[in-house]
Amino acid sequence: MKIQNRQSQNQDILTQNQLPLPPGSLGLPLIGETISFLRDPDFATKRQQKYGNTFKTNLFGSPTIMMVGAEANRYLFSHESQNFVIKWPESVAILLGSASLSTQTGSIHQKRRKILSQAFQPRALASYLPTMSEISDRYFKKWEKLNQFTWYPELRQYTFDIACKLLVGTDVTNDTHFIEVFEEWCAGLFTLPIQLPWTKFGKALKCREKLLAKIEEIILQRQKQRNNHQDALGLLLDSRDEDGNSLSLEELKDQILTLLFAGHETLTSALSSLCLLLAQNPEILAAAKREQQISCAGGLKSEHLKQMTYLDQILKEVLRIIPPVGGGFRSVIQTCEFSGYRIPQGWSLLYQIGKTHRDQSIYKNPENFEPQRFGIDRAEDQSKPFGYVPFGGGIRECLGKEFAKLEMKIFAALLLRGYEWELVPGQDLDLVMIPTPRPRDSLKVVFRSI
Repeated sequence: MKIQNRQSQNQDILTQNQLPLPPGSLGLPLIGETISFLRDPDFATKRQQKYGNTFKTNLFGSPTIMMVGAEANRYLFSHESQNFVIKWPESVAILLGSASLSTQTGSIHQKRRKILSQAFQPRALASYLPTMSEISDRYFKKWEKLNQFTWYPELRQYTFDIACKLLVGTDVTNDTHFIEVFEEWCAGLFTLPIQLPWTKFGKALKCREKLLAKIEEIILQRQKQRNNHQDALGLLLDSRDEDGNSLSLEELKDQILTLLFAGHETLTSALSSLCLLLAQNPEILAAAKREQQISCAGGLKSEHLKQMTYLDQILKEVLRIIPPVGGGFRSVIQTCEFSGYRIPQGWSLLYQIGKTHRDQSIYKNPENFEPQRFGIDRAEDQSKPFGYVPFGGGIRECLGKEFAKLEMKIFAALLLRGYEWELVPGQDLDLVMIPTPRPRDSLKVVFRSI
């Protein structure tokens, strides 16, 4: 039986090696098509129209196959760790660190994920609700006083405050230096990894050192406390491996830096998209406000949030039409076949979230903002498995997705109940896509209480 299996595997490999590579262009030597990928928001669309749903390119110094569609997502997620492992652009991998959950693979990834998942269980999430509401109220009152301002940088500060408070148990509201250093670190993540003092990557490396020093302070302070909070840092501090050893200080620092990034960058993008899309669709905004007027007497407890079904549809549609993460990189560890093409070992693979969410075979009028497509009568996202993947899928699905959905819902409910906003005319609302989508002029608004 073993001999037959081996012969079958050898035959499969032989067949796969005879298959053609996907169509496409590898671009210039070394840099390939990286510059176009970073600068052109229609990079994938142009190539999909020319070559189809599976095509080759060269990004960040690696020959890469881009795969578009629900079936591609299903194939990748179901073969994770067999044919593919997580891969980040070199700049991201270096700046997140080798001990980050985002870069870990195999059993170590599974063990760390299991520890951290406790911070996102329903009981933990319910305990976060009052703090999220309190911080939201504080920011809304601040924005009401400002009246006219640029919202995107304010939203970045808002999500960072919540991530620090609920994931790390520290208050950085008045620590502007920490926030500034963090922002400069973020700016270097998706860049060419040229380590010179004046490059974004070089500056980000220096910021990483400063951030890790600050995080080390926080960790050492928390270690002195006998009763750790049940936040992500507390769970990491209390965890032990099979031999009873606690996590090293170096790993703790990388894990916390990753959590702050994950709980901040993508959420800021999602919230700015929510505010932009509601302002551009006044009928949907009015319907959302009506739902909040009906549920207003219920307060903002978990059971009341569950009754806001139209708001759920709005949030799902925001994440469909402008997903905060456009896709994900993998490294091919075993030559395989997809859609009649050879996927060679050693290449990179990039699956597409944004393009999947615009698939006309799944979504009717995909360019339109239509929350009702997620209602019971339409349920378009249910028509194809892996046709709706704003948080990825498989064993690497976003660990904090319920945290993100809760924060978005609390923010939206309180905003709709008490405030109104208008877009300042004449600004550029085209989206900059890297590292996460945001309006080019950062969303200038006039903000007031109702």
